[in-house]
Amino acid sequence: MNFIYEDHKIYVKNEEGTVIVNATFPEISKGVVVVDHTYVDPSLRGQGIASLLMHEVYKHGKAMEYKMVATCPYAVVWFKKHKEFNDIIDEEVQARLAPECQI
Repeated sequence: MNFIYEDHKIYVKNEEGTVIVNATFPEISKGVVVVDHTYVDPSLRGQGIASLLMHEVYKHGKAMEYKMVATCPYAVVWFKKHKEFNDIIDEEVQARLAPECQI
């Protein structure tokens, strides 16, 4: 899978140029981004692609020295399930921004 990286977005396009995998994580304060959206085309669901995407989001965030919070339901669940990646989570901002989405 060929991931394309932009400032606050990681995505994959198919041969026709349609985005089929996507995650966005805009900066909400200096050095803090919020994973607010993930998408996997229905034709790819059930194959672990969303988890692979979140691994890419995490690796990119680490490389950019971001702290992260999540409001996307999939991202929240992914971070809860993969505690080994919570070193990047800004727990204070997460609690303030989305208390219903505690990781």
